[in-house]
Amino acid sequence: MTRELASWGRYPYLLQQRHPCSWQSELPALLHRLAKHPAGTLPYGNGRSYGDSCLASSGELLQTRQLDRLISADWENGVILAESGITLAEILAVTIPRGWFLPVTPGTKFVTLGGAIANDVHGKNHHVRGTFGRHVQRLSLLRSDQQEALVCSAQENTELFRATIGGLGLSGVIVWAELQLMPITSSEIDGVNVRFDSLGEFFSLSEEFDRTHEYTVAWIDCLARGSSAGRGVFSVGNHAREGKLQFDGRTRLSVPVTPPITLMNRLSLNLFNNAYFHLHQPGRRGSRGSYDPFFYPLDSILHWNRIYGRRGFQQYQCVIPDAVAEPAMREVLSSIAGSGSGSFLAVMKRCGTVASPGLMSFPMPGVSLALDFPQHQDLDRVLFRRLDQVVRQAGGRLYPAKDAHMAGEDFRAFYPAWQQVEALRDPALISQFWTRVTQA
Repeated sequence: MTRELASWGRYPYLLQQRHPCSWQSELPALLHRLAKHPAGTLPYGNGRSYGDSCLASSGELLQTRQLDRLISADWENGVILAESGITLAEILAVTIPRGWFLPVTPGTKFVTLGGAIANDVHGKNHHVRGTFGRHVQRLSLLRSDQQEALVCSAQENTELFRATIGGLGLSGVIVWAELQLMPITSSEIDGVNVRFDSLGEFFSLSEEFDRTHEYTVAWIDCLARGSSAGRGVFSVGNHAREGKLQFDGRTRLSVPVTPPITLMNRLSLNLFNNAYFHLHQPGRRGSRGSYDPFFYPLDSILHWNRIYGRRGFQQYQCVIPDAVAEPAMREVLSSIAGSGSGSFLAVMKRCGTVASPGLMSFPMPGVSLALDFPQHQDLDRVLFRRLDQVVRQAGGRLYPAKDAHMAGEDFRAFYPAWQQVEALRDPALISQFWTRVTQA
């Protein structure tokens, strides 16, 4: 089916043709057929990458979402083997009642297993368990230049394994993967929320809570200025030791249509940020609740990306090294507050020292900040240019899975192992992102 297909950020809009694959047996023939296109193809899961890393340069996508089967499971040791198109939500529906949870999860459960590996996703517990790729034991990789799929792991086809984790789907099509899960005794989270009044307090709270809690993250009011700059709400949690083991399948709201213009403007953002900040009382407030709203608050509204209108939005996600994180983040937040643009979703998180096996993993020891901005003509030219300069000078980097603007020069400096990935890239697989950042 051919139609205008955008990434989750709905920017850029590009005409793409999807070629779905329902069975593993169909995959080799489909890949080799699409490989004949002069500009190649690209595997595509559930389309949750924000920028253009999930869009093919050719416009011809090999869709793996229907490869969604759980192949085998060792429930005694918590190891599952599943096809790459299965979503994290579908995995959780099976594993939670049996006392197992994802060792690492991003902020949405609607990404596929293959997408989680290709983008080496991270979550609120990076300081404890690192990235998703650390928990992948092995995977099956089908390449257009091979007759049969290759099994890759830390011991077998090691370089391809490392190029696939965080490799943006370029080393081959992931057919299946084996994942080590994490044991839990309850699906509930014991949490604590702490309202804080300045950026400096974030760093103090992070230093304290990272030592005692599996999950830590903060919402930041990116429009606050002066002495209130960097204020926010710090949220931490651990899996409850006792309670039910139940998948949360609650009914969800949905944004039914895409409005002609964005609903996110300075007035609505100011109202939301002030209301959300003051909704949380001063002091430390404990709570216990389902895992779902703790990990996936935005998943409660299906198609929430439509609120940004027909132009879509861009997410800006950076990580800054620990040594300069506080002054650099202060400068980033000051630039955003003074720009007239802002984000109601501004998430700050300290990343730990646990290394990923992937060649192009995003996190580094430091502090990460992620923000969504309505797309407009000055976003890349003015605000992002200023933010990029701060990140560059601080020795940080941007996240390819969230990017639609990064300069090629910056990407190549941020990820010096890109040349190893390029050398191992399947010759038939290339994305708009890879073309933009390696050939410009």
